[in-house]
Amino acid sequence: YGAADLIIVGQFSDTYEQSGVATGSQFFNMVTMVITGLTMGVTIFVGDNIGAGKAEKAGKGVGAGVAVFAVLAIVVTAMTVPFSDDLTRFMHAPAEAFAQTSEYIRICGIGTVFITAYNVIGAVFRGIGDSRTPLMTVSIACVINILGDLLLVVGFGMGAAGAAIATVSAQAISVLFSIYFIRKKKLPFKFSKEYVRFNGFYVKKILFVGVPIALQE
Repeated sequence: YGAADLIIVGQFSDTYEQSGVATGSQFFNMVTMVITGLTMGVTIFVGDNIGAGKAEKAGKGVGAGVAVFAVLAIVVTAMTVPFSDDLTRFMHAPAEAFAQTSEYIRICGIGTVFITAYNVIGAVFRGIGDSRTPLMTVSIACVINILGDLLLVVGFGMGAAGAAIATVSAQAISVLFSIYFIRKKKLPFKFSKEYVRFNGFYVKKILFVGVPIALQE
């Protein structure tokens, strides 16, 4: 997303808009990679228990993962949306591009819930041995992001804000596709809404793997 935003804004907007996208997308690349690292705990837990023939534990682990990452999405959103100016200042964004960087971070912060949801669903797919579906949904999202950039940045001249809106919209659509595909797929484990809760055993198992991977990022 960041690369497409940067290329299109760089071609059709001024330097300050491009600088805003460059700094803001670096921040959200980091956020995305940390979330992806944490969700590896879900992938490994699901794969391990399905391989061991413990389908019910796999389902309960997914439920615990959903609870953990729902809270994480809320926390990250609460830290980025209202405090985008502080984050921009902390990242030493150029004064001339301060407003553009802050706006990019603020808008993309709203999309944190979609980044998190996509990665959790993708982690489940990979845990059951399906790495194609997450790749397909993110590929669809990338195409939509490019089209959104062309419409909002080139067509409406919205600069960094337009690129951020296109990114968030693409991420939301990727989540909708992911939900559609996972509902259509026959899962090798039972899942119930009652499983979505903070069970200490499953939370520890997921974080024990996910946290070290996230810290590497």
